[in-house]
Amino acid sequence: MDSMQVYRGMDIGTAKPSAAEQAAVRHHLIDIADPSEDFSVVRFQGAARAAIREIESRGRRALLVGGTGLYLQAVIDDLRFPGEDLELRARIDARCEDPTGLEVAYAELAERDPVAAGRIEPGNRRRIVRALEVIELTGQPFSSFGAGIGGSHPSVVDVRIAGLRLDAPTIATRVEDRVAAMLAAGLVEEVRGLAARPDGWSRTARQAIGYKELLKHLDGEASLEEATEQILIRSRNFARRQRAWYRRDGRVHWFDVEEKRPSLAAEVMAWWCP
Repeated sequence: MDSMQVYRGMDIGTAKPSAAEQAAVRHHLIDIADPSEDFSVVRFQGAARAAIREIESRGRRALLVGGTGLYLQAVIDDLRFPGEDLELRARIDARCEDPTGLEVAYAELAERDPVAAGRIEPGNRRRIVRALEVIELTGQPFSSFGAGIGGSHPSVVDVRIAGLRLDAPTIATRVEDRVAAMLAAGLVEEVRGLAARPDGWSRTARQAIGYKELLKHLDGEASLEEATEQILIRSRNFARRQRAWYRRDGRVHWFDVEEKRPSLAAEVMAWWCP
């Protein structure tokens, strides 16, 4: 359930399962798009549900792992999305290139759909652009399409959701260790290779944590130290948003990782397959 592991070649920065891990256990929805594509949650929703049906047809159970809260919700709940117009989206996005343009776009959204504006942070460029795209495309408020992201929707996939809970200092240490490990594994070289692709790099893909910051470094806009610090800041913020997202979902059964080792895996399995 990862919005960036779908991209081929974006391996180190997304902590993609290794070739050995994928050989040991069959994985789905990894490496299904080129970095030049603007991959969407709508595409992921259809592909994931098809994969679940295929797995169940073989008498197996799908294990949904991760990660991106919206992608999980889109798969398991009756979350419906309005259509897309990529050219219109690109035009709106171009108006938001600088902070002033983004402020103007948010003010326009607040005027045309105050309910949606109240749900979207003023700095969330991607969602502001999407909301204005839908308004232009459909003539209806963005907020009129269901309960909205994170809202209450009926489930369409029968799931049990386990959450692994760590304390904040442990998460902070793991974030630092992960960033250091990615850089040591060659993340800068991976970004350089992707940036050199002749077919380009989509707006969606290039916004991924680690990739966006190192692109600025390679373009001479930041030192490696400055880029690394920005990666750490975005990673910590993402971890906080991720925890807040899943805390809102009352279906999640939480396991305290540090308290339950080394029996954690057995306890989770016993809960999942009673």
